This record gives sequence, structure tokens and C-alpha cells, in this order.
Amino acid sequence: MSDDQRSDEAREMFAYFSNEYAQALQAFKTIEAQSSTLLLMGVGDDLRGFIEQFITMAAGTKALAEERGEVHFAEWFSELIRKAETLRGEIVPH
Repeated sequence: MSDDQRSDEAREMFAYFSNEYAQALQAFKTIEAQSSTLLLMGVGDDLRGFIEQFITMAAGTKALAEERGEVHFAEWFSELIRKAETLRGEIVPH
């Protein structure tokens, strides 16, 4: 593989993980912003489901980042996962 091909692949991976992280960050911010409203509406189970889905998605992308040697992206996804787990822990079951 030539340096140009490696460089193209590195750019593609960076673009992929950048986009995935941007989407994950936006999704988490939306969940976080809506969490109080959802809890007041009495749909804590739905909120917990959204958080679980988010954690599953983020963990999959984190694992791929680790596999590809993208340590910074893996670390950033780990941080989002920790925040989501904290938010999930704040949901009191009815």
C-alpha cells in the first residue's frame, strides 16, 4: 500500500469517526436536554431505553475506534458513555 493510499484511508477514518462523534454528541445532548421533560411526563422507562440505545451505539463505535487505533476517538466515546451511564443512574424507577 502506498503512502497516498494510507493517507487517504487515514483521512477517511478521521472523517468517519468525526461524523460519528458529532452525531453521538448531538444525540446525547438531546437526550440530556429532554430528560427532565420525559421524567415529568412519567416516561422514565422510555428515557432509560433511549439511553440504553445510545450506550449500545456509542460502545460499538468506541470498539471500532479502538480496533482501528483511533485512541482519541475511543477516549471521547468512553467519556460520552460515562456521561450517559451517569444520566441513566439518575433515573428513579416508578
